[in-house]
Amino acid sequence: MGGQVFPAVVAILFGGLVGLLLFVPLVAVSYRRRGRLTLGRMAFWAASLVYFMAIWTYTLLPLPASDDYRCVGAVLSLEPTVNDVVGAFADGSPFTDIRLLQVVLNVLLFIPLGVLIRVVGRRGIVVGVLAGFVLSLLIETTQLTGVWGIFPCGYRLFDVGDLLTNTLGALVGSILGLLVPSRLRGVEKAADAGAPRPVTRGRRLLGAVCDLLGATIVGGAVGTVVQLFLQFALCREDLVADAVIADIATGWVPIVLWLGVVLATGRSIGDLAVELRYEGGRLPELAARLLRFIGGIGGYLLLGQIFGDAGILVFVFFVTSTVLLFTTRAGRGLPGLVTGRELVDARSSAPAPH
Repeated sequence: MGGQVFPAVVAILFGGLVGLLLFVPLVAVSYRRRGRLTLGRMAFWAASLVYFMAIWTYTLLPLPASDDYRCVGAVLSLEPTVNDVVGAFADGSPFTDIRLLQVVLNVLLFIPLGVLIRVVGRRGIVVGVLAGFVLSLLIETTQLTGVWGIFPCGYRLFDVGDLLTNTLGALVGSILGLLVPSRLRGVEKAADAGAPRPVTRGRRLLGAVCDLLGATIVGGAVGTVVQLFLQFALCREDLVADAVIADIATGWVPIVLWLGVVLATGRSIGDLAVELRYEGGRLPELAARLLRFIGGIGGYLLLGQIFGDAGILVFVFFVTSTVLLFTTRAGRGLPGLVTGRELVDARSSAPAPH
């Protein structure tokens, strides 16, 4: 059981990590293609990421240890699979027989692929079956070749029975995909994607999450790149060890990036993702944009950089911003209060109320 649980845990963890990395682009694309992001669609994409990670982990993991590596061959006949199914029923307890359960799991593993081909790709049964066959063949060949030569020989069986059951799963999934309404299929741009929609506190919160998550990811990525550059390009282990340069880059690069975007567009990256903007007010445009930055993600990042992420001022700023987001008109929050501006849909040409 442990060998089966480990790949599942890895799939969920890595799927979640990839989901976090793709969260802001997913939000932005959804608002431009669909006009909004629903909880169901977000859950669908998250599940899809975990699913493809599961395919990868079940193909490769657990990797064999050097002290117990054992080469295996290939099963080029369907007879063992047929015998497993027949034997499970012949023994009188098919639903608890591990032989049948293994066959069923091989089918179930590829049903989501068939659904995705039908729902997202808007392709029919033939394409779904071919996709399942090709992916399964790739998996089996990867196992047969020892991950394409990384290991001296295959540590998992190449089994044509798995190839058949995986392909059958894709067929079943493609058929089940017909149950999804046609209006929900595909990734084509919705006809009303450019139409203004209500500005809600939930939408504003989603934009704030995009800002916070995006800045965290950018900072972490920049810090990692700086450390790698210092270690491998400059061979400065001393600078890598104290991490001062990496810490500076991690903290200030997101600040500079978000400030530049806000000054150039009047909107944070989170605002851009969820198609929101602040407008109106009496302040000059440049001053309003600077205050938009300070009253939002910029203020949080600056306080964290100056006083430390665990500083009391950072906590107060975060709590105040969160409370104001839920208590001010349309969630305009602290940026709206300090600029005297209203929060509107960026696709609307109508002036904001005063």
